Amino acid sequence: MTKIQAWLYAFRLRTLPLAFSAIITGSAIAFIQNREHFKWHVFGLCLLTTLLLQILSNLANDYGDSEKGTDNENRIGPMRAVQGGMISLGEMKVGIIITTVLSLACGSYLVIEGTKGLDLSKIVIFMVLGVAAIAAAIKYTVGENAYGYSGLGDVAVFVFFGLVGVYGSYYLLSHQGNYRVFLPAVSIGFFSAAVLNLNNMRDIENDILSRKMTLVGRIGLQRAKQYHNTIIILGFIATIIYVYMTLVSSMQFLFILTLLLFKKHLNVVNGIERPKDFDPQLKQLAISTFIFSVLFAVGIIVGSEG
Repeated sequence: MTKIQAWLYAFRLRTLPLAFSAIITGSAIAFIQNREHFKWHVFGLCLLTTLLLQILSNLANDYGDSEKGTDNENRIGPMRAVQGGMISLGEMKVGIIITTVLSLACGSYLVIEGTKGLDLSKIVIFMVLGVAAIAAAIKYTVGENAYGYSGLGDVAVFVFFGLVGVYGSYYLLSHQGNYRVFLPAVSIGFFSAAVLNLNNMRDIENDILSRKMTLVGRIGLQRAKQYHNTIIILGFIATIIYVYMTLVSSMQFLFILTLLLFKKHLNVVNGIERPKDFDPQLKQLAISTFIFSVLFAVGIIVGSEG
């Protein structure tokens, strides 16, 4: 494996569709409110910033778990880059620094372009959120007080992948406040938290041995399955409520087609007995969430034209 291939492996490209789901969802709502003056360059910056933050998170997780010894021979998931000797800890640290700088630069440019015409307080709020997102991406597993080792990962994922990702992109593209947008933001947040929950159910045994107390480690596998079912169902309901509140066309319910994917996923998860069998479901749920966001976007855009 070449060094370039090793870095691409470390980026964990299979996680990227999930990262884009929040931007697609929030941007679609902004688009139907002002399609003639939709700021496509801001939309592109939202996608690029999210891409960089996701890569940063993946690199930081690789570094943090390897440094703490959590990535060891007992880990069930795909081998990490540092764990497998493809990239050294020193090289990964440099990669994290470079990606942090790129994320900060791209995020700052996004805020500058997305907040044109807004007052200073809004600019400051988005700058603070951007720095917080970078810090959250790094501190999940890196450092002595890594919050991922205290069971707070689900909260961070829900906030940044859901609320901030969806509502933040919506506001930067529309310059309007709309509390209803928090409903699809909750959906994407819950689906994203469910992906992390799958990851933690897969790694529950090794995480406990490594003293990484995720939410799954605290509540146990069976309750984690119940939690998984609950947040996915609530996520679906949240967007259904949003569509009912904004209904102008039945096309807005196009996202309902993904119900079959989520139902199949839950059936499989509920029947799993061996932790390693959770692994294939991570990709399945990430792709299902991406399809959900795309069909939601298509549905509300086409529906608004009618």
